[in-house]
Amino acid sequence: MVESDWKKFSAMIPRLRERYLAEQNARVASVLTDPKKNETERFWDAMDVMQKESKTLRMCLDDLSRSKMWLTLISMRGAGMLKKEDLAGFSEELQKQVFDDPAEKRG
Repeated sequence: MVESDWKKFSAMIPRLRERYLAEQNARVASVLTDPKKNETERFWDAMDVMQKESKTLRMCLDDLSRSKMWLTLISMRGAGMLKKEDLAGFSEELQKQVFDDPAEKRG
């Protein structure tokens, strides 16, 4: 791992988190305003979404250690929190670790 990757990663966490939460909050808002459901259904559906997202946030953001940075980035990618363009400027090695699809190499 390149030291500059760690610094960039640390600096980008708040931006990734807030962008992701903006998307999820909009999703929760749409659940809470679904005209096809009653208030009780809206409440419980929104609660379900928020519980699932809280698990995703913990998985992606609770262990921000240097040694697990690439695993965290892969988790973020899987959750939709990290996009390929977010790693522009990171080392080529890290970009490959996070975004190369092993299935493409086998195929």
